[in-house]
Amino acid sequence: MYNIPKLKHKDSSNFFLLAGPCAIEGETMALRIAEHIVKLSEQYKIPYIFKGSFKKANRSRLDSFTGIGDEKALKILRKVGETFDIPTVTDIHKESDAALAAQYVDVLQIPAFLARQTDLLIAAAKTGKVVNIKKGQFMSPEAMQFAANKVKQSGNEQVWLTDRGTMFGYQDMIVDFRGIPEMRKHAPVVLDITHSLQRPNQSSGVTGGQPELIETIARAGIATGVDGIFLETHFNPAAAKSDGANMLHLDHLEGLLKNLTAIRQTINSL
Repeated sequence: MYNIPKLKHKDSSNFFLLAGPCAIEGETMALRIAEHIVKLSEQYKIPYIFKGSFKKANRSRLDSFTGIGDEKALKILRKVGETFDIPTVTDIHKESDAALAAQYVDVLQIPAFLARQTDLLIAAAKTGKVVNIKKGQFMSPEAMQFAANKVKQSGNEQVWLTDRGTMFGYQDMIVDFRGIPEMRKHAPVVLDITHSLQRPNQSSGVTGGQPELIETIARAGIATGVDGIFLETHFNPAAAKSDGANMLHLDHLEGLLKNLTAIRQTINSL
């Protein structure tokens, strides 16, 4: 699982999990969500990395929530990691974010819209952290090898690729599962099961979603052989300040992880 010292169950035959709220809204909510997921990850022997964006830089509208302050949110991420002795992941959007966020988290995530940004990928690579690159909605699975190579050729072999769907018209996403084995030729592959169900570009300027299909997408991903699952979850998605429309309710997470673990065990026994 690469050089992530705090990652537990490294030897597990299970998938690994990146999960948490879309954005860090405050310390209490972050700790509450992390505590719940940590208990489930221990129960089902799932290597777990807490996810939370320290800022949101690609909102549709100017009045959308973008964060509580960069360093304030990053310090909360560090507290989550220290409190539960788990690794953490956050998104970065510009080169200067890489060195800043690397002081607080274990994995740097490149948003899908920025997957081709060479300077950003190089800056992330040079931190020595694991770099998780989300596949651009406009990119083919085959093209992601070049994004991964930018990190590797910058001296960092620690790279993951994440599929989060491909644009299907203006307001829909679709996951092409043929891309999973293609991208796995070049790096471990994560499937983002919540953003894959987004309904972007709504007339309201607020992204919609289809959370009722989260388990459908996740089951297919595990069956296809993904290495990891990414999801956003909240104890009150309707009140979440970012991407609530496609989040999984925290109360539904245990049933999902139980079912996905059973599928992975079945596949491993074949």
